[in-house]
Amino acid sequence: MSLKQKTITGLVWTFIQQFSVQLIGVGMTIMLARMLMPAEFGLIAMLGIVIAIGNSLLDSGLASSLIRSKDLTQADYSTVFFFNLIGSLLMYGLVYLIAPIVAIFYHQAVLSMVLRVYAIDFILNAFFSIQNARLTKEMNFKLQMKIQVPSVLAGGIIGLLLASSGYGVWSLVWMNLCQSLFSTVLHWIYSRWRPSWIFDYACFKRHFHFGYKMTLSGLLEIIFKNIYVLIIGRSYPLAQLGFYSRADSVSQLPVSNITVVINKVTYPMFSSIADDEHKLKAVYRKLMQQVLFWNTPALVLLAIIAEPFFAFLLTEKWLPAVPYFQILCLAGIMYPLHSYNLNILKVKGRSDLILQLEFIKKGICIAGIVAVIPFGIYGLLYFQLLFSFLGYYINAIYSGRMISYPIGEQLADMFPVFATSAFAGTLCFLADHLYFKSMQLPHFSRILVDTLFFMVIYLGSSNMMKLPAIDDFKQLILKR
Repeated sequence: MSLKQKTITGLVWTFIQQFSVQLIGVGMTIMLARMLMPAEFGLIAMLGIVIAIGNSLLDSGLASSLIRSKDLTQADYSTVFFFNLIGSLLMYGLVYLIAPIVAIFYHQAVLSMVLRVYAIDFILNAFFSIQNARLTKEMNFKLQMKIQVPSVLAGGIIGLLLASSGYGVWSLVWMNLCQSLFSTVLHWIYSRWRPSWIFDYACFKRHFHFGYKMTLSGLLEIIFKNIYVLIIGRSYPLAQLGFYSRADSVSQLPVSNITVVINKVTYPMFSSIADDEHKLKAVYRKLMQQVLFWNTPALVLLAIIAEPFFAFLLTEKWLPAVPYFQILCLAGIMYPLHSYNLNILKVKGRSDLILQLEFIKKGICIAGIVAVIPFGIYGLLYFQLLFSFLGYYINAIYSGRMISYPIGEQLADMFPVFATSAFAGTLCFLADHLYFKSMQLPHFSRILVDTLFFMVIYLGSSNMMKLPAIDDFKQLILKR
């Protein structure tokens, strides 16, 4: 199978996998949001940074090293497997000890026990991380879908049963743990790989040399991605954090789906053509335009229909989250391109440069957050919006140099999509607020009318302007 065919097949199956998983996950989350209170989601949000840091430390970037490396042996895979497994046990022990400190920090006594149970996820994830990395390296996303979909479905059903029985925040904890357990079992059933009793120090050193820089970069990203949760959780009522976390998670649906799909496909694909700069730039450019073409209008539309969307899906008790959601939607436009740019540096083996960039960006982030804290939660949100564009700009400067694709050329390629989305969004916003809203349509009808109106304008304008993404999509997917 050619690289083009392999990439298209990978994209299709990864989209199917990701959107199937998210469709089930969203459905489960909607039902849970109707049963539970915002404060209970706020409690889980408080634990996000601890869990994310733990998972990042466990992997230590070794999975990324396995995916990019060639001529791997059983010793490579087994070494990383046992490192992850032993590390997960040590990490769980550490989190168990610090759980009371986390509870004191947030002034929520229940968090101590919740965190101690939730952290079992570290151990479960360690048991299937290598099988999952092998599937990604092989671009076998069809099998990954067969594993993820039933795992998410089973975990969600258990969470719903517990929520309906009055278990509150524990329903969210056990939903996640059961999902990881099912995923572990299915990875071992479907994957032919089994670890050998090998720990090769030379293999470990080689992968760790690349991976530890990726881990430090990832840790910085995790800390600063969750710093808003830390500030809001510490300084505002628990329900306020619940509104913010729900707004953030819903706004991330198109963002995270596209980011995960693009990362899973482009990283192994870029690795295979890393030495061909001309080809790498051409592929990078086409995929960047596709990402923006679909991600930008989706988020603009979500920001417009936010009020009826939240009222219809989550009930009106979640309406205070709407203004947060609208700002976060706009902030998410550039997010997939952040990691997309970093994949170029990864395949070039420049994990050292990635780490340097993270220090630069986070230094700017700290200064910005300190400056906007006096302006309250909206100051934090608007800074998050500004920083999403600034962070992309910094990443793109360096990745662009690697493939002779300067930032000015990238921005010129992006502008038509931004202009078309802004045009369609402005007309849709005016039509909604001046006409559709005054008709007092039911929430679902208003969502449907706004969506159809927006898509007709956006797709019609894109065709009239002959955006390259339209032609590339027809050639790559529709084959015409």
